[in-house]
Amino acid sequence: MLIARVVGNATATVRHASMAGWKLLVVQPLKPDGGRDGEPVLAVDILGAGAHETVIITSDGKGTREMLGSMNTPVRWHVMGIVD
Repeated sequence: MLIARVVGNATATVRHASMAGWKLLVVQPLKPDGGRDGEPVLAVDILGAGAHETVIITSDGKGTREMLGSMNTPVRWHVMGIVD
């Protein structure tokens, strides 16, 4: 799990079937001091996070596959919480 900040939305004209209907966010992983930690990543969002919100993301493959209902999804990251 990582803390990240939502930096934008992503749109795709063609998506893998497992991603149909899911919102895609561009999120920037953060270090504990709030600085950037690597490059931004794409994450599937089920919670409705908005721009500039701080979220918790995970790359748990099994959890992501179960959430999307697909054992062969290319999705790696998903939002699992919004930080208050």
